[in-house]
Amino acid sequence: MGTCLITGGAGFIGSHLADRLVHEGHTVTVLDDLSNGSESNLRAVRDDVRLIVGRVEDPAAMAEAARGQDIVFHLAALGSVPRSVAAPQPTHEANATGTLGALQAARDAGVGRFVFASSSSVYGDHAALPKTESEVGNVLSPYALSKKVGEEYVRLFSELYGMSAVALRFFNVFGPRQRADHVYAAVIPRFLDAALHGKALTVHGDGQQSRDFTFVDNNVEGLILTSQAAAQEVDGRVFNLACEGRVTLLEIIDMIQEMLGRELEIDHIDPRGGDIRHSFADTTALRMAAGYQPVVELAQGLERTRDWFLAGCP
Repeated sequence: MGTCLITGGAGFIGSHLADRLVHEGHTVTVLDDLSNGSESNLRAVRDDVRLIVGRVEDPAAMAEAARGQDIVFHLAALGSVPRSVAAPQPTHEANATGTLGALQAARDAGVGRFVFASSSSVYGDHAALPKTESEVGNVLSPYALSKKVGEEYVRLFSELYGMSAVALRFFNVFGPRQRADHVYAAVIPRFLDAALHGKALTVHGDGQQSRDFTFVDNNVEGLILTSQAAAQEVDGRVFNLACEGRVTLLEIIDMIQEMLGRELEIDHIDPRGGDIRHSFADTTALRMAAGYQPVVELAQGLERTRDWFLAGCP
């Protein structure tokens, strides 16, 4: 067992990671400013985690949180491509500057392993499929650039300071606790929320854009395996973390219609600036380095997420 810090640990992915780590007997600290996350996400483990309300950009808060930790899972970020296009500077400060601050605090605290949550958005306009870690294109949004900068900082800190640090590129994560109630909500919670409330499903563009939708438990699995992998296998490297499945938005809608047993109305609107057309991961490198295998497939993940919405998002 060990001591673990999760930045952004009251958020969607971070709270699921906290659940798993507490269940496995680890001592868990969460650093979160609660701007996107919520203490209610931690209700199942609230008595077992130490919550520090603060920002990763705050050196004092980050230093306090990193002190005495064996592993830092750095998930805190300002998400959303459209939000970054509308307001680049807050995205840069939270993601690029925040990652630098987290790395410095972890280095100064002598943390054993630093695991950074990056994004498939770094592939930008590189058209080849599936996406392999060694080939990226020009980024298409400030959000993508901020994550690419974070990856470079992970590599540099590993090389310059001998830190054990690794980056994971997340691909369209979905699941319970993912918010659907704001303008920058991800597509699956938006679709499910609209469908369950009898509203039209808004699709940007023709709906033929494809994604490697990945249920949140798979990300938790990859994060933990990477934190445990041999240093020589992961240090300074970046890995795709997904399910190796390519599904269009219209196919997701078909799956939701089948789950609910009724036809849904679709409202097509203009494409969004900064979005990539297709995303599909090759996870061979992560399988080889850390023994990763997806633990929940797409259909089962959609059912679990639907059930969470039907239960009133507890």
